[in-house]
Amino acid sequence: MNNIITLNHGSGGKVTHDLISNLFVKHFNNKYLSASTDSSIIDCEEGQMAFTSDGYVVDPIFFPGGDIGKLAVCGTVNDLAVSGATPKYLSSSFILEEGFSINDLETIVKSMAEEAKKAGVSIITGDTKVVPKGKCDKIFITTSGVGFIKPKFMAIGEGSKVKSGNKLIINGTLGDHAIAILSSRESLSFETPVKSDCASLNHMIKKVMDVCPEVAFMRDATRGGLATVVCELASKTGYGITLYENKIPINDSVMAICELFGFDPLFQANEGKVLMVVPDEEADKVIAVLKSDKLGINAVIVGEVTGEKTGKVILETITGGKRLIDMPAGAQLPRIC
Repeated sequence: MNNIITLNHGSGGKVTHDLISNLFVKHFNNKYLSASTDSSIIDCEEGQMAFTSDGYVVDPIFFPGGDIGKLAVCGTVNDLAVSGATPKYLSSSFILEEGFSINDLETIVKSMAEEAKKAGVSIITGDTKVVPKGKCDKIFITTSGVGFIKPKFMAIGEGSKVKSGNKLIINGTLGDHAIAILSSRESLSFETPVKSDCASLNHMIKKVMDVCPEVAFMRDATRGGLATVVCELASKTGYGITLYENKIPINDSVMAICELFGFDPLFQANEGKVLMVVPDEEADKVIAVLKSDKLGINAVIVGEVTGEKTGKVILETITGGKRLIDMPAGAQLPRIC
């Protein structure tokens, strides 16, 4: 680990993971943190509670398909939902730069309120700080969330129930959020505009869990994209995982921009996509449930867990070859969330 923080430390890739494990986990270590899930599952008198926290520094703060406020609510709701919990309550803290527009702030707060209502959660507490001009980039938001989880779903975030033959399912096209941020940041225009997929997935996820409580693993594919999540899963479980390039859904505009900038769409950020790992015999049923929801209409099986204990991810390419997928070291596109 270097002795200074770089933008790569916020990428969600290997440098981020090294920072977390070599510094934060080293000093904060406890059984909740070491589980390395999107939400910590805490025992309390009423049963099990899920708790998560996240910070948002996206640039620009307004982008096609959302803004920093909507993103903050969706991201926290989704971290709870993919852990198998039902999101209930959020907190929200704002760091504001002197000179920031109150009209823009109200637009962001209204966006948060609307998204919280859609998700069925309440923002019940928070904090506001103002720093001198130049000491913050307009607005940063930190959110925390609480939800409740049934015992049968407690292992979903850990991946301990993943088995050979399980199928990997994604609920739609990849890389939309990252490319929407890039297009807005660089004032790019496309024949078909790219919008962020920013959305709260908890209602859709609940539909799946109601019909398939055997879901083995879930994770939202945010920073680092689908490939990073799958690499994490392979490393955690020790299983080999195969991805099928010809099955992975990517919008034409997203693919074109990735090719132009030399990006790999498999590593681009999403804010409305969840990877689900389910038993083979349940896959068709899960796909049908996802397709019945507007947020899962493009759901598809993108890979499977192999019987080999390699801990590696292999992409079967469109041309018939095989490519080893490894976790990226740094950031292709900083400040996307």
